Amino acid sequence: MRKKALITGASRGIGAAAARSLAEEGWDLFLVCKSAREEIGRVKRELEGEFGVGCETYLCDLADPVQAEDMMRQAGEIHALVNNAGISHVGLLAEMALEEWRRVIDTNLSSVFYTCRLAVPQMVRRREGKIVNVSSVWGCVGASMEVAYSASKGGVNSFTKALAKELAPSNVQVNGIAFGAIDTRMNACFSQEELAALREEIPADRLGSAREAGEMVKQVINAPAYMTGQIITMDGGWV
Repeated sequence: MRKKALITGASRGIGAAAARSLAEEGWDLFLVCKSAREEIGRVKRELEGEFGVGCETYLCDLADPVQAEDMMRQAGEIHALVNNAGISHVGLLAEMALEEWRRVIDTNLSSVFYTCRLAVPQMVRRREGKIVNVSSVWGCVGASMEVAYSASKGGVNSFTKALAKELAPSNVQVNGIAFGAIDTRMNACFSQEELAALREEIPADRLGSAREAGEMVKQVINAPAYMTGQIITMDGGWV
C-alpha cells in the first residue's frame, strides 16, 4: 500500500509545490484548501495525469474545529501531515480588530492543533508518522506590523517542539520549517518597490521559489527518524 500525505493550503504556493514533490515520489495525496475549488481541482488533475498517484481533494475552513474533524474523518489513514494553511495580516496592532486577530490565530495556529489532535492517534497506533508544520522566520524573530502573524507562527514553533517530545517514544517525528520570503500569492500585498527593497535585504538576492519550499517539505518528511523537534530555517541567509 502506498503512503498518503495530507496537505493543507494545497491549492497553490508552497502547499501545491509540496504536493508535486511528494507525487514525484509516488505518494498518494489528500489535498485541502478553504474554497479554491477550481485551483485545487487543477492541481489534482495535473498530479494524477503526470505521476499516476491517487489524489483526493477537500474544501474545508480549518479555523473551524467541526469542519476540521469532518475533513480528517474523510482523509482516513495518513502517513504524513503537512500543516501549511495560513493567512497573513499587515497593519498596526492598535488598529487590528478582534475578529482579525482571532482569524489569524485560528487559521495559523489552532488549525494545527485540530489536525494533529486527530492524526496523532493513528500514527501512534502504527508507530510511524511524519508531521511537518510550515512556519515563518517571523515566528522566530517577530516582524513589525505583523504581530498577529508572528505570534501565530511562534506558537506553531513551540507547538512543534513540544509535540515532538511527546511523540518521539512512539516513533512519530514532528518538525517545522521557518520559511523566509517565498514568491507566493501571500506576498501580493506588497508593491514592486517594496519587493525590490526586500530582495536587497536578502543575501541570496532573491525570493525563494515555491518549488524550493516544496522540495524542503519533502526532504523533512524523508529525514532520518532521529530528526524531530526541529525548526529548520530556509530564508536565503536573510534573518
